[in-house]
Amino acid sequence: MSGRVSSRPAAPGRVGRLLAWAGDAPLYEAAPADVRTVSFLGLALPRRATVAVIVVALIMLLDYYGRINPLVDAVLGHGSGNAADMRRLGAIGRLVLLGAVPLLIVIGAFRDGPSRYGIRLGDWRAGVVIAIGGCLAMTPIVLSIAHDAAFAAYYAPIASTPFDTFLSAGLEVIPAEFFFRGFLLYTLLRVVGPVAVVVATLPFAFAHLGKPEIETLSTLGGGFLFGWLDWRTGSVLWSGLAHTWILGLVVVAAAFWAGAPPA
Repeated sequence: MSGRVSSRPAAPGRVGRLLAWAGDAPLYEAAPADVRTVSFLGLALPRRATVAVIVVALIMLLDYYGRINPLVDAVLGHGSGNAADMRRLGAIGRLVLLGAVPLLIVIGAFRDGPSRYGIRLGDWRAGVVIAIGGCLAMTPIVLSIAHDAAFAAYYAPIASTPFDTFLSAGLEVIPAEFFFRGFLLYTLLRVVGPVAVVVATLPFAFAHLGKPEIETLSTLGGGFLFGWLDWRTGSVLWSGLAHTWILGLVVVAAAFWAGAPPA
């Protein structure tokens, strides 16, 4: 029997191939403007990343203190006080503050292309597979937890028809995905590296304070996975669509379990 050992590397197993595929993300190389700094009190601060952090913090504080809905109501002038209508107003407000404002900063202040901040299809094949797989996995979980009294009390009053519910969800969370994981995550990613996925998860979790405890705690894991998905695909579209499905489904399911008819 020959004692010769083959120098040929062993073929990777399924787990190895899956891990390699999961880590096959685009290169996020920093442009000179990404790492350009400004000196403040002796601190050399990266300009773009500092602006992104300050803008995210300021808008989150305005939202926390309830400044978005009255502002939109004053501009549009048709708030009825109905919970579903107020939710739509809030969704429109977030579309502007979480979507349009950061986009204008990217284009006007950063003088950069939106595609570098996730507004593109990216690796759409991976995006479709992961988003659909995630939605299928989350659907039975959402249907189960929506039966909880805390979810029924929080979400049932803002339910409308299924179409309107999912539309409001999309208006709210797709801009939020760009806000947290396009504007903030991709800006930080080119300065601090992949830890930006973890950092961007924190304000996303804090934005859920006041919602049912289980949901708020779960955003640490869910936000990380959304961030990984955006890092993996180079796009915020797929996490936005998956997030829309999850939020819309929990509202519809909570209303169903609570016996609330569509508005």
